[in-house]
Amino acid sequence: MSYSIILAAFGGGVFGALIGALPAFIFTGLVGLIGVAIIAGGGSDLILGNVVFGTLLGPHIAFAGGVAAAAYEANRKKGLSNGMDILTSPSTINSDPMSLLVGGVFGIGGYLLNYLFGYLEIPTDTVAMTVFFSGIISRYAFGHTGIFGTIQNSDGTKRAFFPDKSNLLFIVIYSFGFGAVISYLVDLTQINVLGFVISAALLMFVQFGFNIPATHHVTLVAGYATIASGSILIGTLFAVIAGVIGEIMGRTFNNNCDTHIDPPATTIFLCSLFIFSFM
Repeated sequence: MSYSIILAAFGGGVFGALIGALPAFIFTGLVGLIGVAIIAGGGSDLILGNVVFGTLLGPHIAFAGGVAAAAYEANRKKGLSNGMDILTSPSTINSDPMSLLVGGVFGIGGYLLNYLFGYLEIPTDTVAMTVFFSGIISRYAFGHTGIFGTIQNSDGTKRAFFPDKSNLLFIVIYSFGFGAVISYLVDLTQINVLGFVISAALLMFVQFGFNIPATHHVTLVAGYATIASGSILIGTLFAVIAGVIGEIMGRTFNNNCDTHIDPPATTIFLCSLFIFSFM
């Protein structure tokens, strides 16, 4: 570890705070597509390893920095209406330099956490694990609702942590379908993050106002399981499991809350912990 990489991590966190958490993550997907294409063509993994998952676009740095800046801007400065708004650029609401500094600090923190988890050889996707814990830290630092938010909805009814039958069927079908095709392509290319970067890039439609679900937890878990098992069927099964867990994580950590704890990252962290430990 050198001072230059710490400075770079600060810059990556500032980048996330400057343009917003989701736009930064979309760039992760777009540049990731380039990195995957280079690898598929027999080239180096430098772009994928050091840019996409490194100090500029790594979700543990840029996305986490944007999430923390939004939490700060909404709950401390009242510039954003809600700290869960990961689409809006938090720092440019009032041209607030402190939002940029918060993003930079969380960028450094994200790098150090990921480095620590890797040093401890925790058998999981340490980037996803870092995004999860960074979200928890930002909630305790800037939020007011606690880690699980309020148990009751605004109308006084009790929160449902598990989807109803109709929503569950919807999740199972799209997770099965997308998981199946991604598992096939991962088995063909042996690039486990192929589906992840496609899903991340697809979130540009969310930024433009289209209501589509996040799927990067489904596709990355499918890729991990396919490579680990050598089976497309196992990859598809884990895609469905990830889809359902992702919905439950969203209902657990992001309902009636005032900061964002990322459900897909939480799902990837938990599922990859199982895959890397037992497969």
